[in-house]
This record gives sequence, structure tokens and C-alpha cells, in this order.
Amino acid sequence: MTETLSLLSYGSEGWGDEILGGIWITISLALATLPFGLMLGFFLALGTNSRVKSLQVSTKIFTTIFRGLPELLTLFIVFYGAQILGNLIFQGLFGSKIEINSFIAGMIALGFVFSSYASEVFLSAFKGINQGQYEGAYALGLSRFRTMRLIILPQLIRLALPGLSNLWLILLKETALVSVIGLADTMRITGVAARVEKEPFLFFGLACLIYLALTFLSSIGLNKIEETVRRGEARS
Repeated sequence: MTETLSLLSYGSEGWGDEILGGIWITISLALATLPFGLMLGFFLALGTNSRVKSLQVSTKIFTTIFRGLPELLTLFIVFYGAQILGNLIFQGLFGSKIEINSFIAGMIALGFVFSSYASEVFLSAFKGINQGQYEGAYALGLSRFRTMRLIILPQLIRLALPGLSNLWLILLKETALVSVIGLADTMRITGVAARVEKEPFLFFGLACLIYLALTFLSSIGLNKIEETVRRGEARS
């Protein structure tokens, strides 16, 4: 038992430092993907609500594609496809090749998927805002930008928060997919350790506990945020 647990220690004899580094990569990837996915999802929702037909069609095609494709396939397309396309462009313009970082590829792929679902959450939130609030803001002389920033966006965040919270928890788990393109995240490190030490139950069990702990801590944080938002609504 002691010998088995020593595999989780720090230093040359254990995997503790490597696993800790993998956890950091997992958290970093999720946190880097979140603002990218939120911003893209918000603009996709605006495009879908737009009166410009071509913009509506484009955003609907985008969301349909990335909601329809398996996340792993999206990751492969971005990682390998973007590298091939980038090399073709750079080869023609500068005569050199580029290498797509697996962290960036993972962030873009997961961000595309996240934004496709987030856009639907934002669209539902937009429908929960009374049209009269737009008309009242325009009657007061507010521009479209100031109406969105001062009146619509605060309400939008409150209405979309429960759905976005669920998407964050899904995103946190889907970061495990980047292990297949070589990123040393939690899943990849524990998988390598399980194969090297021939202790799959120990290391994969540890991976389960790590993801459950991250989900639990995220749930606590998200509940605090929702309580804060609701408290502000009650005071207003």
C-alpha cells in the first residue's frame, strides 16, 4: 500500500508534480476557452437576431455545424486542418512553415463548440427581455450600443447565467479531449502514469477524483455568483 501511494509523491520516484502540472493545464485551458467562447457565442446570438439575412444564415450554419460534429472530430479538424491551411498560407507568403500549438488548437476547438451552445442560451435570454425596454431606451436618446451595455446586457447575464453555468461544467470535463493531441493535461498525465506503472485503477481513479473536485469547486463558485446576482436584483 505504501509503495503504491509513493507513486503519487513528488520527485523522481513519483508522479505528483507531473499530475499537478496536468491539473494546471486543465484549469488554464478551461479558463482561456471561457471568455473566447462567451464572446463568440454572444456575437453569434446577435447575428442570429440580426435583420440581415446573410448574417442570420451564416451564424445558423456555424452553430449547426459545431453542435452537430463530435467534439473530438472538431478538435482534430482544428488541430490538423488549421496547421495544413496555415502552412499553405505561410509557405506562399513567407516561404516558411508554422506549427499550431496544441493548447491554442484545443482552446479554439472547444471555444467553437462552447460558443455554439452558448449562443442558444443567449438567444433564450434575449427572448426574456421585454421589447419595450429597447423602445424606452431609444425614446430617451440612448444609442444602440449604450442600450445594450447599460440596460440589456446586465439583464442578459442574469437570465443566461444558469445555462452558462452548466456549459462551464461541461467545458471543464471536455478539456480531457485535448490529451489526444499531445497536451499534457490531467487526463494525459494520468494515462501515461497508468501505462508506465501498470496501475490503471490508481491513476484513473485519481483522475476521477480530480475532475469531481474541480466540478464541485466550480459549482460552489457558480452558486455564489448566482446568489450575488439575485441579491442585486432584489435590492434594485
